[in-house]
Amino acid sequence: MNENVRTDRMGDYMSDRKIEKILVTGSVGQIGSELTEELRNRYGSDNVVAMGRRTKPSEELLNSGPFVWCDITDRDKLNIIVDEYEVDTIFHMAAILSAVGEKNPQLAYRVNMNGLYNILEIARERELRIFGPSSIAAFGPETPRDNTPQETVLRPRTMYGVTKVAGELLCDYYFNRFGVDVRGLRYPGIISYKTLPGGGTTDYAVAIYYEAIKHGRYTCFVGPETMLPMMYMPDCIKATIDIMEAPLENLVHHSDFNVGAMSFSARELAASIKEFIPEFECSYEPDFRQAIADSWPKSVDDSAARNEWGWVPQYDLPAMTEDMLYNLRIKLAE
Repeated sequence: MNENVRTDRMGDYMSDRKIEKILVTGSVGQIGSELTEELRNRYGSDNVVAMGRRTKPSEELLNSGPFVWCDITDRDKLNIIVDEYEVDTIFHMAAILSAVGEKNPQLAYRVNMNGLYNILEIARERELRIFGPSSIAAFGPETPRDNTPQETVLRPRTMYGVTKVAGELLCDYYFNRFGVDVRGLRYPGIISYKTLPGGGTTDYAVAIYYEAIKHGRYTCFVGPETMLPMMYMPDCIKATIDIMEAPLENLVHHSDFNVGAMSFSARELAASIKEFIPEFECSYEPDFRQAIADSWPKSVDDSAARNEWGWVPQYDLPAMTEDMLYNLRIKLAE
């Protein structure tokens, strides 16, 4: 397809096409579950189809709108679901994350790459809009770790990271070659009180809050000086929806936006909790995930996201810790 044809297809997407019927893959996961909830609030419960593979969904997720079971690698069934529900937009959140992926890299490759390929092919055939998330796992030891640039070295050391780099390139290829409107963010570590994380290297940043309330102590699997970019879930959901609602003509980048909110060390995280729970104690016993964390950025330059679609986070570490502890106390008392 030549450049003129690509421009014509881009013109189709730059018209005022609205998001109307949404499919969320990986809807039972940490981000997917809360994203589905917010999408249903915005677009109507019946217009957002949640999809899962094996994990039992919450009653709230099941009862608030349509839910379907499907393996993301099963393209035939995906086709049926997309056609049956007249889907025009897919938020593709299904993935095997970094820590789990290192235990089973073959599974991570099969799910992450084949699943994304299936989604992109369905989008190409039906002219759908796609959100395909990336991650700071796309970076590696050769990447500048402070204020990591938007355009930089991508040489990850995990299978999850390899699939994220390949996924960014594949999404950009489908945009440039076929005119598929596909967008994505490089998520930092995501912290939430509603849903437990699903096997990522940044899981400590969620578990520490639970253990602080339940036991007053936590043994962290990375060292005290380990610093990583993090984001509170409300900001994560906001960024995900904001990029999908942005006018396409404003975007220079598409599938690889750096997004930042806050960066802190494990020690600083523990100290923020001690401000509210003075007796809390944190010890450190780094495991295999330390090497993964050490290959990732300490902070990211997200000026492209701020300039192209107006990204601005709302939470810093003190505000997040206060909100996390407040809501977790309520949740754990139920």
